[in-house]
Amino acid sequence: QVQLVESGGGLVQPGGSLRLPCAASGSIFSINAMGWYRQAPGKQRELVAAITRRGRTNVPDSVKGRFTISRDNAKNTVYLQMNSLKSEDTAVYYCNADLMTIATMTYRDYWGQGTQVTVSS
Repeated sequence: QVQLVESGGGLVQPGGSLRLPCAASGSIFSINAMGWYRQAPGKQRELVAAITRRGRTNVPDSVKGRFTISRDNAKNTVYLQMNSLKSEDTAVYYCNADLMTIATMTYRDYWGQGTQVTVSS
């Protein structure tokens, strides 16, 4: 059994910052890429940032310069640092990991349950 647990969401004013950690736990053998996605009401889920096991990042232009992704491989944890938040960043943020469990010994995607981020004055 594998769990991805996000935290750190909440209400923040425009221009503010939030840091979202996501910890993977369970019978994990290896984790490949980890990332964050978001879904706003009425919109499709979109990539926010991703990071490989070796630290290579992929950050879309929509958040580049404001959002930073990092990970701690020893803790199976990925972090999303969000600065200069805007109202359009309001969404449910989901953690994603491409990981291999001891039971299956194959890689597949796992998702967290999501954490709400609301940017409003």
